[in-house]
Amino acid sequence: MTLTHVLRLVTQTAVALPLAGCALSPSLPVFGAAFPDWLFCLVGGIAGTLVVHLIAGRRGVRDTLAPLAVSYVALSGFFAMAAWLIFFSH
Repeated sequence: MTLTHVLRLVTQTAVALPLAGCALSPSLPVFGAAFPDWLFCLVGGIAGTLVVHLIAGRRGVRDTLAPLAVSYVALSGFFAMAAWLIFFSH
């Protein structure tokens, strides 16, 4: 390979590499509008946290989740990321 071929290959790679991330955003059409996938995962994470809140309240173990402001945010994040991995990891 000559120096010209190497420079051409490096230039083509340098141009193509930033464009590799250009794709349509992951979204789902709902009633004609496109909603991003993370929005559904966020709603699922909040719903999962609500279920944990109700179960912990009925069993009387809600004190084990203290401080609630931290643990509920962490639970919402956990459920949202788990939903992303289960449903949307292509």
